[in-house]
Amino acid sequence: MSIMSGQSESKLKQLLQRVPPGFLVDTGWMTRHAISRQSVSGYIKQGWLEPVVSGVYRRPFSSDANPEAVVGWKIPLLSAVWLMQHRFHVGGASSLSLRGHAHYLSFSDEFALYLYGSDIPSWLPKLRTDADVKVRSNALFGERTTGVENADFDLSNDEDPELAQSPWRWPMPMSSPERAILEMLDEVPKGESFHKVDVAFESLANLRPRLLTKLLALCRSVKTKRLFFVYADKHNHAWRRHIDISAVDLGRGDRALTPGGRLHPTYRITIPPDLMPKEIPHGT
Repeated sequence: MSIMSGQSESKLKQLLQRVPPGFLVDTGWMTRHAISRQSVSGYIKQGWLEPVVSGVYRRPFSSDANPEAVVGWKIPLLSAVWLMQHRFHVGGASSLSLRGHAHYLSFSDEFALYLYGSDIPSWLPKLRTDADVKVRSNALFGERTTGVENADFDLSNDEDPELAQSPWRWPMPMSSPERAILEMLDEVPKGESFHKVDVAFESLANLRPRLLTKLLALCRSVKTKRLFFVYADKHNHAWRRHIDISAVDLGRGDRALTPGGRLHPTYRITIPPDLMPKEIPHGT
């Protein structure tokens, strides 16, 4: 009996050392660390763990911690990536916003959180947080992680009430701006509006043309690539002239994208009239 008690105490010490306060673990993590269901039940009764959703547990913050912190979405993501070893990334409009681009993207208190990957834990969208989780597959680039970078969440000077409770501030895999804008374009027109993408493009003056060219070559969506060049030509940032369009497969045939739209003369995709290239006056 005392041996079992000692083993349980050892497992508890292991859990407390490896799981920072506020972070989550699931039953898979428990199994890998040889922590039994019986032990988990005991930890819950003693207040060392608290159930979150089925099969997912949180190590509680201290009693004087900000109670609003437990509704945040950042710690669950970091838990899934760094503790539970799931492979996915934050992308699209979410990544652009977190990196300081296009703050207009979130008008409500609920942050639109785009997650990309084939290994996103099923419990993440079920959590009650301040984010609207939108799960996306790897269809756009396959399993390639080109343009996915580890980035810190504290990219702004604003104090984050959630991460402020914990000294563990691991980076999160996020799409670079170059990959994120392609992921955002893939959402047009059902998930994102032409106007939002237009404003986002306006802020992307410092993209890396070599990475962009590589991502465009890897991108599997003809619609996304054609739309990219529509916006790239319109905004004409300095990097545009360094993009080798001959390395990009833009497919064949016209593409109808929006009802009542006009067919772009170069990229053969229907777009809102305000995105059409300006006509050059005769004689100039």
